[in-house]
Amino acid sequence: CLTPHLPKVPAGGRIVIVGAGKASAAMAVAAERFYRAGGDIDRITGFVTAPRGTLAALPDEPRVLRVVEARHPTPDESSAKAADESLALVRSARENDLVLVLFSGGASALWAAPALGLSLADKIALTRGLLKSGADIYEMNTVRRHVSRIKGGRLRMATSAPMLTLAISDVPRDDPATIGSGPTLADATTLADARAVLERRGGGMRALGLEVPEVVNAILADPANETPKPDNPAFASAEYRIVATPARALEAAAEVAARAGYDVVNLGGDLTGEAREVAAAHAKVAREA
Repeated sequence: CLTPHLPKVPAGGRIVIVGAGKASAAMAVAAERFYRAGGDIDRITGFVTAPRGTLAALPDEPRVLRVVEARHPTPDESSAKAADESLALVRSARENDLVLVLFSGGASALWAAPALGLSLADKIALTRGLLKSGADIYEMNTVRRHVSRIKGGRLRMATSAPMLTLAISDVPRDDPATIGSGPTLADATTLADARAVLERRGGGMRALGLEVPEVVNAILADPANETPKPDNPAFASAEYRIVATPARALEAAAEVAARAGYDVVNLGGDLTGEAREVAAAHAKVAREA
């Protein structure tokens, strides 16, 4: 699904590749094969960040594009290092280069660049607290975009070179800003929205003996931490394409099962909710069948 969308190398320039997510290593393999076959392998550079254990599962490892492993679903020091290295690589892109971002679900944890003044430990505590309080992916990412130096369009702001993002969705309704917290997209949510999430979920966190780190409240009160908005001219030269979605994956699986003679109940790609409750609902459907 990726190869038809891969761009040509710009005349007189390079393709600078960064990426993150659960599918990013496989995307890097596909990209390297494509540019090697086209004779352009010496004009691409970069790396992607994938969950630990990914390399062992790859059919073959890319030789030009590195794969860095970090922790998911909560970040670690490797996640922070990978985010900083990605920002530095994008900043090095020249005007005649193209920055290609290979993106899939899971990138929020794999690229952890805490806002200035926020420690990685506090960011991990915040992420775990929101997860345990039942925050959905939209609430999680509204907060994460505003306590980060890379999310919510900030990766785009690291360079003036043209940028193309090719993304694989893993979120309901395929909202691009929600996939990996939208590092290359303008952010329509605000600091006030992030504060509202913490107000809604704070009670649930306290009931579990968890607290929002005090520094987070200070960061979300500082206008300097607002994300870039859709009217920012930097986004005029940044393109975003979704190359695969949960709905399409489910449809393909349903077709294979139907051809094998099974009756298929496709529950769709937009399910969301607390996992234990959704699982019980799925089990009920299975029993009724």
